[in-house]
Amino acid sequence: MTESPGSSASPLATTPEGPVVPPSRAGRNLPAAITVGIVLGALIIGCLFWRKELFLVLATASLSIGVWEIVTALRAQGVRVPIVPALLGCIAQMVVAFLYGAQALGVTFLLAVALLVMWRGSEPVPGAAADVTHGVLATAYPALLGGFAMLMLASPDGAWRTFTFVAVTVASDIGGYAVGVLAGRHPMAPSISPKKSWEGFLGSVLFCMLIGVVCVTFTPVQGPWWAGLILGALLAPAATLGDLAESALKRDIGIKDMSSILPGHGGMMDRLDSLVVAAPVCWLVLTVLVPSAGGFR
Repeated sequence: MTESPGSSASPLATTPEGPVVPPSRAGRNLPAAITVGIVLGALIIGCLFWRKELFLVLATASLSIGVWEIVTALRAQGVRVPIVPALLGCIAQMVVAFLYGAQALGVTFLLAVALLVMWRGSEPVPGAAADVTHGVLATAYPALLGGFAMLMLASPDGAWRTFTFVAVTVASDIGGYAVGVLAGRHPMAPSISPKKSWEGFLGSVLFCMLIGVVCVTFTPVQGPWWAGLILGALLAPAATLGDLAESALKRDIGIKDMSSILPGHGGMMDRLDSLVVAAPVCWLVLTVLVPSAGGFR
């Protein structure tokens, strides 16, 4: 969901190493972003449909990196979130959600927050309130929200439910990007993310609904077509909200990307921001409208 194209591109700059590849009109190194996206997509699909446990490991590692990025960014602003309990809380929530279900996920989150408070309580008092508050943020976002993806994964048809969740959420980014570049004229939240437009958001909704119908109807998820429409219509706003929330967090911290671990994308959280917010929405919609043979977890 990007802003409309600007003026015509200037000639390529050169360096002793060769020509400099300019970013795309959306502000990305598009070739690098596409390459990394393809690799990540292949890794996700391979893990999902080979062994679900491999996807659990992949998701847990990715969210742990995301937690590390958040904690590191906050520490640069003088907020000392204890990294060890934050990472332990992330790992525990993901694993417990997959093995024991929704109630166990909630209990594990509370225990993770308690561990964080006790850990920070053993250090000097000044700044403790801010550290704990931000520590709860790092514990809930992305780990608690990401745990809902593990609830979907644990279902008998969990690989396809998780695939549907990822595919529809990614469709939000693709649809918004394409329509925003081609037709974006009206900024959605210029003070937070100037490149997002209302036209791009409409593209996100329509593409999410299309992919939602395809995934829900033509895969072993086996739901009615209208459930796919509802899923797409709700996941597009959730994904957009997740993107905007992380953009607001980065602006408050004063950084452009959470890290540079993924060329063309930024940090791990720059890719997970939409997914973690969309996960509870997708879990709820599929649980209510397309219940699994295994029932509620």
